[in-house]
Amino acid sequence: GYFYEGTGRKGLSSLRQVQVETGQVVRQVNLAPDLFGEGITIYQNQIIQLTWQAHVGFVYSLDDFRLLRKFSYPGEGWGIAADADELFISDGTPDIRVLDPNTLAQKRILHVQDGTSPVSQLNELEFVEGEIFANVWHTNRIARISPKTGEVVGWIDLTGILSPVYSLDPEAVLNGIAYDRKGKRLFVTGKLWPTIFQIRLISKKSRLRD
Repeated sequence: GYFYEGTGRKGLSSLRQVQVETGQVVRQVNLAPDLFGEGITIYQNQIIQLTWQAHVGFVYSLDDFRLLRKFSYPGEGWGIAADADELFISDGTPDIRVLDPNTLAQKRILHVQDGTSPVSQLNELEFVEGEIFANVWHTNRIARISPKTGEVVGWIDLTGILSPVYSLDPEAVLNGIAYDRKGKRLFVTGKLWPTIFQIRLISKKSRLRD
C-alpha cells in the first residue's frame, strides 16, 4: 500500500516510505552524507539498498526501517530487484549479477542481449510478472528481460510521457520503476521528475489499430 523509494546524490540519499495517493513521506532513514544511494528492493520482510560507488549495501527491516546488516559487493551498484529465490543487481554494464538473497553471495552472471547485441547502461530494475524490467540510462526505453537467459523479450517505449519543459535538464531522465503485485499496477518516474506515472502497457500493434 506504499511506495518504497531510494533517493540519490551525496548528502541527500535516503530510504523512504511514501503514501501513494499524496506523496507524503511517512518514514525516512538518511544515509551518511558521503554515500550516494541507488536502487532498493523488497525481499520477504526486508528492504535491501545499494550505493553507487562505495561497494556497500544495507538490509533494513521492512516494518520499521531498522538496520539489520551491511554487506559489500564488487563494482558499482545501480539497480536491484528480487524474485522469490534470487536478487538481481545492475551496474550499468550488460551484466546483471545474481545473488543468493539470504547469504548475499554471488551465484551467477546474467548477460543481457537483444538478439546478438549486448544491452549496456542497465539501470533501475524491477521484477514484473516473471520478467526483469530494466530502464536503459539516458533513454526512454525499458527492456523486458528473461531472468533465466538474459534475453530481451520486448521493449517498453516511454517517449513523450514527460512534458518537454522538464527534459531541458539532461539529467531529468527515466530511472524509476515500481510494481504493485496485488493490484497489478505499474508505475514509472525519473530523476528530477515532478510526477510518478501509473501506466498501462499495450502492444505496438494495438496502438496502431487505435
